[in-house]
Amino acid sequence: MRISLLALAILASAGMPEAAAAPSNTIQDFVSHPSYGAVKISPNGDYLAITVDRGDQDVLTIMRTSDLQIVKVNQLPDKKSVGSFHWVGPERLMFNAVRKMGGYAQPFMTGEWFAVNADGSQPRPLIFYGTRDATQRSRSVGNERFNLLDTLKNDDQNVIMSANTARSSEGVGTQLVMMDTVSGRRTPLARAPKENCSIVLDEAKEPRFSVCSSSRNEEGEFEERSELYRRDGRSWTLVNASKTAGKHLSVVRTTESGTVYALQSDKSAPEALGTLDVATGEFTQLFQDETADISDYIWSTDDSTLIAVATEAGAPKVTLIDEEHADAALYASLSSAFPGQMVDFTSHTQDGRKIIVSVESDSNPGELYLYDRDTGNARFLMQRRPQLDAAKMASVKPFSFRSTDGMQIHGYLTIPNGAEGRNLPMIVNPHGGPIGPRDNWAFNYETQLLASRGYAVLQVNYRGSGGYGQGFQDAGHLQWGQGIQNDIVEATRWAIQNGHADAERICIYGGSFGGYSSLMAPIRAPGLFKCTFGYVGVYDIDMMFKRGDIPQSDAGLRFLRRTHGTNATEWTASSPARRAGEVKIPVYLAAGARDERTPPEQTELMNRALIAAGNAPEGMIIQSGEMHGFYDEKARVNLYTEMLAFFSRHIGGQATVGAAESVD
Repeated sequence: MRISLLALAILASAGMPEAAAAPSNTIQDFVSHPSYGAVKISPNGDYLAITVDRGDQDVLTIMRTSDLQIVKVNQLPDKKSVGSFHWVGPERLMFNAVRKMGGYAQPFMTGEWFAVNADGSQPRPLIFYGTRDATQRSRSVGNERFNLLDTLKNDDQNVIMSANTARSSEGVGTQLVMMDTVSGRRTPLARAPKENCSIVLDEAKEPRFSVCSSSRNEEGEFEERSELYRRDGRSWTLVNASKTAGKHLSVVRTTESGTVYALQSDKSAPEALGTLDVATGEFTQLFQDETADISDYIWSTDDSTLIAVATEAGAPKVTLIDEEHADAALYASLSSAFPGQMVDFTSHTQDGRKIIVSVESDSNPGELYLYDRDTGNARFLMQRRPQLDAAKMASVKPFSFRSTDGMQIHGYLTIPNGAEGRNLPMIVNPHGGPIGPRDNWAFNYETQLLASRGYAVLQVNYRGSGGYGQGFQDAGHLQWGQGIQNDIVEATRWAIQNGHADAERICIYGGSFGGYSSLMAPIRAPGLFKCTFGYVGVYDIDMMFKRGDIPQSDAGLRFLRRTHGTNATEWTASSPARRAGEVKIPVYLAAGARDERTPPEQTELMNRALIAAGNAPEGMIIQSGEMHGFYDEKARVNLYTEMLAFFSRHIGGQATVGAAESVD
């Protein structure tokens, strides 16, 4: 169908607020919670379901598509948040409950699922933690965790879910069930071949594949393994085992046309995308990037074809997989209307006539449009952070360099709006993790806040970061205090040598593992940094094995041994709290009083060690009520007010700050 790009551009601009000659945005403008999270249109297009962040609790808001008027706000009790949500039919949707653990930690699923109509009628707790199934009263569901597999396009009441069961007398593994979202009745359908498995349906909505994973080898230590099984009738056949085949093979999705899309990894290079022959298990490669894993899939609206994938070695790069599908032309046309931005199809009506399109970039926090195939027009819906003008935000420049030991390291340099990117005061901002998470090119309120005050911001996807292949990620194990810090230090020197940063005006700041690096990097490179701010950080490895939520499970302890080893002498050498005398620069510390990932005792120990070494921190925040990353906006404003004043004292910049507010 012909697309009216002129109409699209007109409608897009009409929905945008005019740029105002206003003063620089306040701290509050940057740290306030976004106006929307995930958004999905209902099957017939009448409603939009939107998650809204209210700090430590997310709610689910239902709006009419026609006028964006709120129909219903679904809020769970006891500070539980709405996690994932799905439309079951034109009027009914279901969602699960999570507990948020802080901005640096993934939410914890409570195990509960709920269903409700768009107008709030017929609410139903489908799975309520600690209760029993209404139709199987003798069976407790307290040890089960449910995931939605399919909403069954032509069934407005039932869905297919998988139930992951912990060890019990009733058996282990994953069971497939049909769930009635009105009555709550569950009907068993099939069981996975063993423990720790996921199940993938075929085009007929029958269980066809199962991917089973383990993090334990024969010696009881950490090793990632996977097996792929195919179901024939009622029996499972092993198709691939990473232990013997030397490669991981997993199924991404089976489309309605019967195409099975899969990923294959040799444990070193980025994953390859391909199709899988159901009968033979043969993998046929369609795409593989030499540097980066696939970060996003763009599917056709008829649910039959993968039309494109995105990779992010630096800025997002979209590659068309099926150029012949009509939606490929549609996607290309929409992308051309928003040059330099990432465009995605986030959801669509059942007939594919209306599509929710998201648009975002390094300077654009995010916008939503409703594209109508019948008119060829895109209607502006909403902005994620309407108080911030994208034209006044900083730009993010990808860069890469070769480390001294030969690894290709990628990162991002955020340059203040209007600056030439030369000889700037700079904040080095290592991300958390370190194994798996990564920085990316997308809008980041924190780096934008720092840039708005005149600082360049350097982010490094050091070894161990996700998104660059399993080999690059695994290279971060046993390298907390060594190779990872080398990457951060070398990236900092890259910025100096290329004229971006003033060598006399560089500080370092990060959260979680970034907090660890903020204290460890100055130890490894004396004189490079002029000040450091550690936020919800780990500072003592021995304590990490004894306190917090990670060592509470066998899998967590295996992971700790994999990434830190078992040598106590090496733990000491890699612990900033044990080497506080080597920190010769001004320090500020902050932590959440309720943090279970990096308990506040870590920060308090670092504080005492610095005092004993004669370098007492200029300040320390132990914020009541906060966890692994602050949620409360008042607490955030206080944190960044203190931080900007700290940086301004030591490296200047154009930091406009007010007095820090007292926070209960």
